[in-house]
Amino acid sequence: MSVDNGVRLASLFGAVAFVLGLHLMNSPATARRGNQLSACGMLVAIIAVLVSVADGGTMSATRWLVLVCGALIGSGAGLYSARAVAMTQMPQLVSLFNAVGGGAAALIALADYQHDSHVSAGIATAGVLDVLIGGVTFSGSLIAAAKLQGYWSQPVNFPGSRLVSAALAVVAVAAGIAVIAGAHNPWLLGLVLIAALGLGIGMVLPIGGADMPVVISLLNAFTGTAVAMAGFVLENATLTIAGALVGASGGILTKLMADAMNRSVLSIMAGGFGTGATGIDVGPAGGGSVKSIAIDDAALQLAYASKVIVVPGYGLAAAQAQHEVRELGELLESRGIEVSYAIHPVAGRMPGHMNVLLAEANVPYDQLREMEDVNPEFDRTDVALIIGANDVTNPAARRPGNAVSGMPILDVDHARSIIVIKRSMASGYAGIDNELYGDPKTSMLFSDAKKGLAELVGAVKQVD
Repeated sequence: MSVDNGVRLASLFGAVAFVLGLHLMNSPATARRGNQLSACGMLVAIIAVLVSVADGGTMSATRWLVLVCGALIGSGAGLYSARAVAMTQMPQLVSLFNAVGGGAAALIALADYQHDSHVSAGIATAGVLDVLIGGVTFSGSLIAAAKLQGYWSQPVNFPGSRLVSAALAVVAVAAGIAVIAGAHNPWLLGLVLIAALGLGIGMVLPIGGADMPVVISLLNAFTGTAVAMAGFVLENATLTIAGALVGASGGILTKLMADAMNRSVLSIMAGGFGTGATGIDVGPAGGGSVKSIAIDDAALQLAYASKVIVVPGYGLAAAQAQHEVRELGELLESRGIEVSYAIHPVAGRMPGHMNVLLAEANVPYDQLREMEDVNPEFDRTDVALIIGANDVTNPAARRPGNAVSGMPILDVDHARSIIVIKRSMASGYAGIDNELYGDPKTSMLFSDAKKGLAELVGAVKQVD
């Protein structure tokens, strides 16, 4: 078998591994195997590319050195990130990965265009789209990462911002058309990149913190599309397939996330709601009186319940309390109590944030219940234990005229009793008070999630 045929077969194996891996990631129970299979496919694809390059006879010692050094640096950075980055910082890391993917794809198109003076219209079109989408993804993802890191979470608008974005879009399209029409000038493609970078910044700056899960998903779809375009530019089928899979899955996830908030993707990108949690105490939500609860009283409610539903939110992630909540769940189960976890699609700061967090703590997959499945169960639930989830439990979403109007929520207020673990009465990322906190059935356990859950575990153990 020739080297060329071997490379093609290896590339085909990599593509098949990507497809099967993505399918396995559809379920939390098989997601790890899917990730491992996809990683194996990527390794085979990389080896195939190295063999193909070596067989081409165009590599010098200097080029090999640059290639090997780049691979080692990238692998080291990836390994460090996987081991050192906390689960609470995973959304920021995903945004940075999106930026790297989009930026790398744009650079591929620029380099190929600069070194090839005879570019067909088809390749030029793919190159322009690659640079445009990759540039938007790079700058937009960096802004998203900064927002998630807390440098600023409020929407940022300035007079004429939409006009500036429109002008940048016109410049990008005009320069792109000139490149496709045959005006071979690297500066024109560079102009597309500069305009795209500005568009990415202008697109993400006005979006509020509550919409960030949708934005991350959308930027992930952009990254995949840019990589697919890079595959067309390099005429590499494996790269095209991998990018198309990421782009398609990211696009589908974006639509699902937007539907979960009862909002259109266009309305989110036009300027989302939410100013970010301020950490400032506010008055009683919904006009009712807020009552606090002691650890011992909360433990008694949990210990004598028949059914408990835990509702995790970003407060759980911020406190890194996933292991404590798993310990509490196991303790309640040992007492014969039915325990499950209600997962809202946009809880946390990225798609699947709560699933990943609880899976890391080895919470049984069959206890993780999606919103549509778990909502009917709140009517027969003794205690709904809410940990930081603010906007996704706010009954204000059921009536018009506020920032979360129309967003499907978890029906926690249907439970017989509600306990909320929260550090303060600060509003969530939508920037409005949670009316649930004024419900007579609601008791507030003011505490850091990690400390509060640990104390609850100790207090439940003391209940006879």
